[in-house]
Amino acid sequence: MSKANAPASYTVKQAAELAGITSDTLRFYEKKGLLFNVNRSPNGHRRFSSQNVEWLRFIVCLKSTGMSLDTIKQYRDMLDEGPSTEQQRLQLLLDHKQQTEQQIACLNRNLEHVQRKIEHYQEGTQLSITLE
Repeated sequence: MSKANAPASYTVKQAAELAGITSDTLRFYEKKGLLFNVNRSPNGHRRFSSQNVEWLRFIVCLKSTGMSLDTIKQYRDMLDEGPSTEQQRLQLLLDHKQQTEQQIACLNRNLEHVQRKIEHYQEGTQLSITLE
Protein backbone atom coordinates (compact mmCIF):
# COMPACT_ATOMS: atom_id res chain seq x y z
CA MET A 1 0.00 0.00 0.00
CA SER A 2 1.45 3.37 -0.98
CA LYS A 3 1.66 6.21 1.52
CA ALA A 4 -1.02 8.13 -0.40
CA ASN A 5 -3.46 5.23 0.10
CA ALA A 6 -2.50 4.56 3.72
CA PRO A 7 -5.24 5.16 6.27
CA ALA A 8 -4.97 8.41 8.22
CA SER A 9 -3.10 8.23 11.49
CA TYR A 10 -3.53 10.81 14.23
CA THR A 11 -1.73 11.72 17.43
CA VAL A 12 -3.62 11.85 20.73
CA LYS A 13 -4.02 15.61 20.39
CA GLN A 14 -5.20 15.44 16.75
CA ALA A 15 -7.66 12.61 17.41
CA ALA A 16 -9.05 14.41 20.45
CA GLU A 17 -9.52 17.64 18.49
CA LEU A 18 -11.25 15.79 15.65
CA ALA A 19 -13.60 14.14 18.15
CA GLY A 20 -14.31 17.38 20.00
CA ILE A 21 -12.79 16.28 23.31
CA THR A 22 -9.62 16.99 25.27
CA SER A 23 -6.52 14.82 25.15
CA ASP A 24 -7.12 13.97 28.81
CA THR A 25 -10.64 12.78 28.03
CA LEU A 26 -9.35 10.62 25.19
CA ARG A 27 -6.76 9.06 27.51
CA PHE A 28 -9.46 8.51 30.14
CA TYR A 29 -11.68 6.73 27.60
CA GLU A 30 -8.75 4.56 26.61
CA LYS A 31 -8.06 3.64 30.26
CA LYS A 32 -11.75 2.77 30.71
CA GLY A 33 -11.43 0.29 27.82
CA LEU A 34 -13.75 2.17 25.48
CA LEU A 35 -11.42 2.24 22.47
CA PHE A 36 -10.53 -0.38 19.87
CA ASN A 37 -7.13 -1.35 18.53
CA VAL A 38 -5.11 1.78 19.13
CA ASN A 39 -1.82 1.36 17.28
CA ARG A 40 1.57 2.59 18.37
CA SER A 41 4.24 4.27 16.29
CA PRO A 42 7.76 2.79 16.24
CA ASN A 43 8.70 5.19 19.04
CA GLY A 44 5.77 4.00 21.17
CA HIS A 45 3.36 6.91 20.72
CA ARG A 46 -0.31 6.07 20.27
CA ARG A 47 -1.62 6.57 16.74
CA PHE A 48 -5.35 6.75 16.10
CA SER A 49 -6.99 5.69 12.86
CA SER A 50 -9.95 7.36 11.16
CA GLN A 51 -12.07 4.52 12.56
CA ASN A 52 -10.83 5.32 16.07
CA VAL A 53 -11.83 8.96 15.55
CA GLU A 54 -15.29 7.99 14.26
CA TRP A 55 -15.76 5.73 17.30
CA LEU A 56 -14.68 8.59 19.60
CA ARG A 57 -17.26 10.84 17.93
CA PHE A 58 -19.91 8.19 18.57
CA ILE A 59 -18.87 8.00 22.24
CA VAL A 60 -19.22 11.79 22.44
CA CYS A 61 -22.67 11.54 20.82
CA LEU A 62 -23.83 8.87 23.25
CA LYS A 63 -22.41 10.76 26.24
CA SER A 64 -24.07 14.00 25.16
CA THR A 65 -27.43 12.22 25.11
CA GLY A 66 -26.93 10.93 28.63
CA MET A 67 -25.57 7.43 28.14
CA SER A 68 -23.22 6.42 30.93
CA LEU A 69 -19.66 5.32 30.25
CA ASP A 70 -20.51 1.94 31.78
CA THR A 71 -23.29 1.44 29.23
CA ILE A 72 -21.02 2.62 26.41
CA LYS A 73 -18.45 0.08 27.62
CA GLN A 74 -21.15 -2.61 27.63
CA TYR A 75 -22.03 -1.69 24.03
CA ARG A 76 -18.35 -1.71 23.06
CA ASP A 77 -17.88 -5.15 24.64
CA MET A 78 -20.88 -6.46 22.70
CA LEU A 79 -19.27 -5.18 19.49
CA ASP A 80 -16.22 -7.28 20.35
CA GLU A 81 -18.42 -10.35 20.67
CA GLY A 82 -19.48 -9.98 17.05
CA PRO A 83 -22.72 -10.63 15.17
CA SER A 84 -24.22 -12.78 17.93
CA THR A 85 -24.91 -9.61 19.96
CA GLU A 86 -26.44 -7.58 17.15
CA GLN A 87 -29.99 -7.74 18.54
CA GLN A 88 -28.77 -6.82 22.04
CA ARG A 89 -26.91 -3.82 20.63
CA LEU A 90 -29.96 -2.77 18.67
CA GLN A 91 -32.14 -3.02 21.78
CA LEU A 92 -29.64 -1.05 23.85
CA LEU A 93 -29.68 1.76 21.26
CA LEU A 94 -33.48 1.65 20.91
CA ASP A 95 -33.87 1.92 24.70
CA HIS A 96 -31.43 4.81 24.80
CA LYS A 97 -33.23 6.55 21.93
CA GLN A 98 -36.54 6.23 23.78
CA GLN A 99 -35.02 7.65 26.99
CA THR A 100 -33.50 10.51 25.02
CA GLU A 101 -36.82 11.29 23.34
CA GLN A 102 -38.50 11.37 26.77
CA GLN A 103 -35.83 13.78 28.02
CA ILE A 104 -36.34 15.98 24.96
CA ALA A 105 -40.11 16.04 25.54
CA CYS A 106 -39.54 17.04 29.17
CA LEU A 107 -37.08 19.75 28.13
CA ASN A 108 -39.55 21.06 25.56
CA ARG A 109 -42.29 21.30 28.22
CA ASN A 110 -39.91 23.15 30.52
CA LEU A 111 -38.83 25.44 27.69
CA GLU A 112 -42.48 26.29 26.97
CA HIS A 113 -42.91 27.23 30.62
CA VAL A 114 -39.84 29.46 30.49
CA GLN A 115 -41.15 31.04 27.27
CA ARG A 116 -44.49 31.82 28.95
CA LYS A 117 -42.62 33.54 31.79
CA ILE A 118 -40.55 35.54 29.30
CA GLU A 119 -43.73 36.62 27.51
CA HIS A 120 -45.28 37.57 30.86
CA TYR A 121 -42.34 39.84 31.68
CA GLN A 122 -42.25 41.30 28.17
CA GLU A 123 -45.96 42.09 28.31
CA GLY A 124 -45.48 43.63 31.76
CA THR A 125 -42.63 45.78 30.48
CA GLN A 126 -44.67 46.92 27.51
CA LEU A 127 -47.58 47.72 29.80
CA SER A 128 -45.42 49.84 32.12
CA ILE A 129 -44.03 51.72 29.11
CA THR A 130 -47.53 52.53 27.87
CA LEU A 131 -48.67 53.72 31.30
CA GLU A 132 -45.87 56.26 31.63
